Amino acid sequence: MAQILVQGLAKTYRVAERDPGVLGAVRGLVRRRWRTVEALKDVSFALERGELLGFIGPNGAGKSTTIKILSGILRPDSGRVEIDGLVPHLDRISHVARIGVVFGQRTQLWWDLPVIDGFDLLRDIYRVDPRRYRTTRDELVGMLRLERLLDQPVRQLSLGQRMRAELAAALLHEPSILFLDEPTIGLDAPSKLAVREFIKTLNRERGVTVLLTTHDMHDIEALAERVIVIGHGRVLADSPFEALRATVLTERRLFVDFAQDAPDLALPGVEIRGRSGRSMELAFDPRMTNAPALIAAITAGHAVDDIHVEQPAIEEVIARFYDLHGAGEA
Repeated sequence: MAQILVQGLAKTYRVAERDPGVLGAVRGLVRRRWRTVEALKDVSFALERGELLGFIGPNGAGKSTTIKILSGILRPDSGRVEIDGLVPHLDRISHVARIGVVFGQRTQLWWDLPVIDGFDLLRDIYRVDPRRYRTTRDELVGMLRLERLLDQPVRQLSLGQRMRAELAAALLHEPSILFLDEPTIGLDAPSKLAVREFIKTLNRERGVTVLLTTHDMHDIEALAERVIVIGHGRVLADSPFEALRATVLTERRLFVDFAQDAPDLALPGVEIRGRSGRSMELAFDPRMTNAPALIAAITAGHAVDDIHVEQPAIEEVIARFYDLHGAGEA
């Protein structure tokens, strides 16, 4: 049985509207206009224990709304949600004891307290056995390199330091499920790598089920074996990422560094995507153009220093998918 089961999930919001300017504000006080926004429409998926799912889509697609419903923060308008046999918004106390949640733009630690005091408060809130808490806390502190940060107030931490502390805070009660909503937003490269490595270890060595929403496609490429793409509140795709890539964008890229300035090439089934000095980028469809034959044709007529084939960048694949399904931001 799936650990997380979502069937026919729907959620709408009423949003107030008013005309711009002072006159519009006055009119809004007298007669308020409302618009209904369908955040989710018939969203269904299942997640097995120990999976790491990438949940992606443009802004306003419904990602955060889904996370909040799964966390028990929001009540859906309709549909079925069960996590380990519990309904999140009905069984909130039992449910939150089994999950960890990290929102990249919010904090669950106390802003003016040292990190260690925030951890201790969370131990009391979750009623974790003191001995078990100390073992888990010390392990998380070591894995996330938090030793030198424990006595600092949260407000004095950099964004990368705070996100590492937030991850530890979400895991102090040893949840079996972790919901991550934009956990690497705004982080520098070393911090992103550290967070990704920790999530990977948590999932693959400890079996924690992870649902990850992010706009950073490198997070998805590094972590997720399965991807759900959501747009305008609907599930547009649910598959391994490589299957999605093969469906949306079959072409490959050939990067060539010539010994001299890049020549003019006219090869059937090949498009020149870029040229700079001695370097050239070519695009071709491997179903129509054989890669070894293409490389042989180029090297037979020109001196080459380096040549290699790559798949299109993940950002390009997802952007093409959004275009095909009209899933970009409204």
